[in-house]
Amino acid sequence: MRYGNIRKAEFVLRKNRFICEIEIDGKKESCHVKNTGRLRELFTEGATVYVEVSDKPERKTKYDLVAVEKDGRIVNVDSFAPNLAVGEYLRKIYPDGKVTAEKTFGNSRFDFYVENGDEKGFIEVKGVTLFRDGKALFPDAPTERGIKHLSELCECVRAGYFAKVFFIIAADFGGEITFSPNLAVGNDFSEALYRASESGVEVCAFDCNVGADFMEIKESVNVKIK
Repeated sequence: MRYGNIRKAEFVLRKNRFICEIEIDGKKESCHVKNTGRLRELFTEGATVYVEVSDKPERKTKYDLVAVEKDGRIVNVDSFAPNLAVGEYLRKIYPDGKVTAEKTFGNSRFDFYVENGDEKGFIEVKGVTLFRDGKALFPDAPTERGIKHLSELCECVRAGYFAKVFFIIAADFGGEITFSPNLAVGNDFSEALYRASESGVEVCAFDCNVGADFMEIKESVNVKIK
């Protein structure tokens, strides 16, 4: 997936979940944050950020923050980007299949539903922006919603569908990274992920090609649940 008009700026401070302050062209401006996660290790004063310029005059802010530089690497922080990248990826690997976004199963709605011949199943997508000691970690905060999604994917398996959870590492590590659940926020998500894996849910993690104005899935990386 690719953005349009991208500009470099400097991060000043985060005002709330949705708005931060940036400095661009020598002026301080309000900027929409396209991610409600904590992102404390990325959103530091003086960090180089990349913003997309909006051409919609009715908007309250002119800019959307989409990426941050961290340790010489660009990290995409747009919460919509992983789904867009996965949509492109799925349509490449299933060229003759049917890929549907936002598909309902029972009382649940998953990010993608795939039909490819006799193969039918659901995929849930999680973006990963936390990196420590050669590991990509999720979540960065307790997530009841994420645990619920894993339980619902188990229901898909029991109903005869395949079920997968994709962890999309929103930075380019050249494959030199592994994925693990983040135990620093508690064991609940880790235990739910382990139960899902034991129940037949396929746990996948992917490194990405990431630039200031694009992100695309590159390759799978090792997953260590326990």
